[in-house]
Amino acid sequence: MLVSMSSTAGLVIPCKAAVAWEAGKPLVMEQVEVAPPQVMEVRIKIKYTSLCHTDLYFWEAKGQTPLFPRIFGHEAAGIVESVGEGVTDLKEGDHVLPVFTGECGDCSHCKSEESNMCDLLRINTDRGVMINDGKSRFSINGNPINHFVGTSTFSEYTVVHSGCLAKINPLAPLDKVCILSCGISTGLGATLNVAKPKKGSSVAIFGLGAVGLAAAEGARIAGASRIIGVDLNPKRFVEAKKFGVTEFVNPKDHNRPVHEVLQEMTNGGVDRSLECTGNINAMMSAFECVHDGWGVAVLVGVPNKDAVFMTKPINVLNERTLKGTFFGNYKPRTDLPSVVNMYMNKEFELDKFITHHVPFSEINKAFEYMIRGEGLRCIINMEE
Repeated sequence: MLVSMSSTAGLVIPCKAAVAWEAGKPLVMEQVEVAPPQVMEVRIKIKYTSLCHTDLYFWEAKGQTPLFPRIFGHEAAGIVESVGEGVTDLKEGDHVLPVFTGECGDCSHCKSEESNMCDLLRINTDRGVMINDGKSRFSINGNPINHFVGTSTFSEYTVVHSGCLAKINPLAPLDKVCILSCGISTGLGATLNVAKPKKGSSVAIFGLGAVGLAAAEGARIAGASRIIGVDLNPKRFVEAKKFGVTEFVNPKDHNRPVHEVLQEMTNGGVDRSLECTGNINAMMSAFECVHDGWGVAVLVGVPNKDAVFMTKPINVLNERTLKGTFFGNYKPRTDLPSVVNMYMNKEFELDKFITHHVPFSEINKAFEYMIRGEGLRCIINMEE
């Protein structure tokens, strides 16, 4: 049987990439060389990518170890160009979503039904190389360029560990489902897989950015009757109605703690809450606003690693539950294909999350939109 091999398999591919040379400075379009995939790696042609707040955070390099030059990008969709030795579940031409965390299939986390936190392929923001040999697959004139969270999708071609690629329905529109590889799935899964609101229940969402609105979408799908959005920016309230949010609370409008406002609105507290900002005060409020006896609060936003929050133990003894989630508890390879199929079956919409489009050559515009807080997701077309 003839095995189809792309004409570029095994060769170095020169292509365009948007390189961050230093923190906070505009990305520069460069010609980079992308090496062939090594053992358990896959080289993919990125078709569409999107900007997520995590890219912005590490590009600004505030509060973590700066690593430059670097190719950012982790929310994307592409097509397999070639596979390295040992890769059996993917082949040239497959449609894939690269994911910042992976699923090796062998570790205790991957074998557990309750966890998606793979030991081998869990996110590592400080690593700029591939785990196989500790080297980069990107270079300019022989000088290595750092990877970002194992994906580096701001490049026409990239190399990713096969365990960080979800093979998806080839009929799914890549310019839409690319946003399922990070933020939208995180919010959706946080609600559907972790908070698990019952039909007719009340849910509070702290933070109405893309992740929070995806959490609201999950609450709508689950059949929650009240979805209360909590945000300091009143402009977000209009947009949030499209995602099923029924009521709004701006903490700035009240001269008492927001958890008390929510408890009063809901006769003792909401059934479920999701914190999608990473702000410590919002985390405390999200926990303290849930009803005693059955309330569940889920932390989704990522705080500073040294941050601490306090609450009274009686809040826990009174049968409130505090949970955390990582990527919405989805195992990337096992679960993401079904999330894509939910979209294909019209169980939820993605168009309303996509507010801007830019060609790859104008990728810096996507950063400007996000810095100004305009829109939710900007799709970057790699072929324009």
